[in-house]
Amino acid sequence: MTHAHPHGGDRRRRTRLLIGAVAAAAVAALLTVLLWPGGGDSGGTDTAATGSASARSAPTPSKSYPLSEPPRTIPAVREHEAARGPGWKPDGDGRVVVAKDDAKALADEGKLLAGELHLTYAEGAKPRSGDVVLAVTDAKGSGAKGSGPEAYELAVRDGQVRISGAAQAGVFYGTRTLKQIVRDDGTAPEGVVRDQPAKPQRGFMLDIARKHFTAGWIEERVRELADLKYNQLGLHFSDDQAFRIESSSHPEVVSQPHLTKAEVRRIVQLAQQLHITVIPEIDSPGHLGAVIKAHPDLQLKNASGVPARGAIDIANPDSAKIVDELLDEYTDLFPGAYWHLGSDEYQALMASNPGTSYPGLAQAAREKYGPDAGVQDLATGWLNDRADLMRSHDRKLKAWNDGFYRGGTVQAAKDIEVEYWTGKEIGAREPTEYLSADRDLVNLNDEYLYYVLGQPNDFTYPTGERIYRDWTPRVVRGTKPVDAKYDGQILGARFAVWCDLANSQTQDQIADGIRMPLRALAQKVWDSRQPALSWADFSKLARDLG
Repeated sequence: MTHAHPHGGDRRRRTRLLIGAVAAAAVAALLTVLLWPGGGDSGGTDTAATGSASARSAPTPSKSYPLSEPPRTIPAVREHEAARGPGWKPDGDGRVVVAKDDAKALADEGKLLAGELHLTYAEGAKPRSGDVVLAVTDAKGSGAKGSGPEAYELAVRDGQVRISGAAQAGVFYGTRTLKQIVRDDGTAPEGVVRDQPAKPQRGFMLDIARKHFTAGWIEERVRELADLKYNQLGLHFSDDQAFRIESSSHPEVVSQPHLTKAEVRRIVQLAQQLHITVIPEIDSPGHLGAVIKAHPDLQLKNASGVPARGAIDIANPDSAKIVDELLDEYTDLFPGAYWHLGSDEYQALMASNPGTSYPGLAQAAREKYGPDAGVQDLATGWLNDRADLMRSHDRKLKAWNDGFYRGGTVQAAKDIEVEYWTGKEIGAREPTEYLSADRDLVNLNDEYLYYVLGQPNDFTYPTGERIYRDWTPRVVRGTKPVDAKYDGQILGARFAVWCDLANSQTQDQIADGIRMPLRALAQKVWDSRQPALSWADFSKLARDLG
């Protein structure tokens, strides 16, 4: 009988074990390649704290993440550096952290964001995973392109969000971006957003003279504007129909109903907190019907004694006195950098022959500015005098484009910004006349940006789609853009609600009607390039964001 080698069974078992071990090692290696490729596909690596060779040779595979997509916001961010990782989403343990050194500048922004995202505000705390960190940095450290006061960087990495900018405004706009991201997707994508606006002036103008708006409604619009990164709110509060803010210097001119000064202070304070400048406008020397109603002796009349609607007699020193007293009164109520002087549609200059129709104005012009001066010089002098007054209050100045006249002996001060709204008025000048004279201009093109209640005088309600598809900041008059060389002089744009037929729409109807135009304009003044989204996709995003 033949006997097997006494150790043959052991060898076969060792051979089977060796083959099994090789196979297991091969499978492990394959899984490591699939789950943890070396090209950086992992969101990170788990290395043992000991750093031993054995620990390094057997890493635990971590989850693989695709490259992040840009966040979906209105306006869209201008630059997003994609990365791999889980992103960030708010949870109950998360905080908004502001360093002690930044608290004076950013406490309001931090508390606002914490409330909106249901996080805890933690001043001076050490940041940890799950937190949002707000920081003011120097221009170099912010990382935001251009590093202007409205530029910001929003970085999502290591389980945190860090929003930084060279100034408060930039950090605030970063918080608006994060708020929209969370509202849209719930999770901020991994990576870095670098963002800043194309235009420094992005605004909304509201005619509260022809139609009374409640303070609460205006405050709602301020919050809406802030989330869309607008930075200006114009209030046109005096016109032929009414004067709508409480006055202590001239209570006789105030209409019912009107906003109290306490209500206006709350509006202005809210706007300041949300980085919006409120720009008041007392239009003169036209559109002063409410003032004239209380002071009929100041009304301009032509050679036949016919009153000129809404026009004050600028040859009468008492006219300047009352307007200047009103301007002085409201400087404390409106502490912002800008003041709008109006100056449009002065009836004397809409006559075919102003000097013949209004000889008193013509005579006053010659006496003040010389034998060659005319009515337009007297009107320009009026504008310059009001500008001098408001300049003494450290205000930057604005006036409507039809308050700047061609030729003449007297020229409007060069620092008055042109608010270009119309090319439809008789004798209206092309935008290039102002731009070629090196004047700065803000775009209020009535073809796209005028929401006139009741749609009189061939106006139609503007649509967001038309603004989104066809308008850019260089489309100042009609539908044709000015030359690109003037882009730097076009400081921005404002969407305007005028209440010519005040009862045509309710406040709620107006809010609904301007909703998409405001979003379209926000996109085009933040980034005037062709938008990436189609109008249909943009509209859907607007609905998703609320």
